[in-house]
Amino acid sequence: MRNIAFTFILGLLISCNSNDKRPLMGETEYQQILNASFKDATTSPLKKKDLKNFKGLDFFPVDSSFIVLSTFTKIENSPIFKMPTNTGREPFYKEYGLLNFIIKGKDFELTLYQDQDETLDEKYKDDLFLPFTDKTSGNETYGAGRYINLKTTDINPDGTFILNFNNSYNPYCAYNEKFSCPLTPRKNHLDVEIKAGVKSFKK
Repeated sequence: MRNIAFTFILGLLISCNSNDKRPLMGETEYQQILNASFKDATTSPLKKKDLKNFKGLDFFPVDSSFIVLSTFTKIENSPIFKMPTNTGREPFYKEYGLLNFIIKGKDFELTLYQDQDETLDEKYKDDLFLPFTDKTSGNETYGAGRYINLKTTDINPDGTFILNFNNSYNPYCAYNEKFSCPLTPRKNHLDVEIKAGVKSFKK
C-alpha cells in the first residue's frame, strides 16, 4: 500500500505539467501534488461518490515549527517481523533506525521502518517508512495515525535528518476500507499535538 502512495506522488511530479491550465489546490507543491493525485480517478484512493465531490484535502496551515532537525541512529541487526495491518495482512518489516528530535521544548523519539519487500526492488530499496500517532489522532486527524515517506539518502553525512511533519499524510484505508495499511506501532505515539499535514477526511 505504501508503495502505491509514494509512487503516485512521484509520478505526478512529472504528470502535473503546463498542459493543465487549472490551478492546483494546495499551499505547497507537496499539497498540490497530493490533491492532484486524489482528484485523478486513475490514482485516487477515493470511492466514486467521494471523488465526485472532491474539492481538495484538508491540511493544517504549514508550520515551520514542525520542520525539525533530528538525530538518526541506525539499529543494527534488527530482526524482521510481521507488521500488523487493518486487514490482517502481515507484511515483513524491520526497524531501520531511531529519530530523536525536539518539538515545543520536549524530547521525542520515533522509530523508522523498512519494508522488506521494497528492498528487493531497485526503485524502492532506499525507501523508509515513518508511521506515527499524536494527540490529534482520532480527533482532528485519522485515528490510526499518519505516515511520512523518507529515504536513506535523506540522512545527512553528520547523521542528522530533516523531519517535515507538514508532509505527513493519511494511509489509503482512511479513505477506502478496501486498502490494507500498516498500523502504527504503539512506540511511535507522540505525546504532543502535531498540527501539521493532512487532517481527517470528511466524507
